[in-house]
Amino acid sequence: MELIVYVLLMLTSVVGLTFIIERGLALRWPKVLPPSIEAAVRACGSRGEIAMLQAVCHRYPSPLGRILTTASEHLDWPKAENVDAIQTQARHEIVKLERGLVVLEVIVGIAPLLGLVGTIVGMMTLFTGLGETGLTNTEALAKGIGTILNATLLGLLIAIPCLVFWSYYNRKVETMAVEMETLCDQFVRRQYRGSSMGN
Repeated sequence: MELIVYVLLMLTSVVGLTFIIERGLALRWPKVLPPSIEAAVRACGSRGEIAMLQAVCHRYPSPLGRILTTASEHLDWPKAENVDAIQTQARHEIVKLERGLVVLEVIVGIAPLLGLVGTIVGMMTLFTGLGETGLTNTEALAKGIGTILNATLLGLLIAIPCLVFWSYYNRKVETMAVEMETLCDQFVRRQYRGSSMGN
């Protein structure tokens, strides 16, 4: 039973490290908000420049690019309906950015519990042995308790980095979402300025 707990802890560690690396690569700022698209948004002051913006968005596939493509493709809609379409697309993109963070959150919860289970199982085994042999060998007893506590330590060593990266990535996604919202809002305001469809 104790071996099973250690195997589960190691699997948890591997999964956690995998998602930490994967999210780190996926949430790079230039990958989510390419500078070229940001520059194109700021340069797109009229509907005559929409084709240029769409070309840049297709050249640099990204969450920001897909949201702006949705916005630019529905400029013939009333502003309120276009904003609704943008918000729907933005929610899809945010869900994609947050993919994997729930796994880190689960690992933060279960790793210490697995460590605790390993400790309890180890102590049950140790005290069962003591019932048979008695307390004649205190050195073996101390060594056994030290070994048992390793499970708790391992669980915490897995959970703490996952908690740090989960918090960091959550904050990063929030910051990126605010930046994308700001850029899209600026784009929509410029495109509907003075338009009869802006109502």
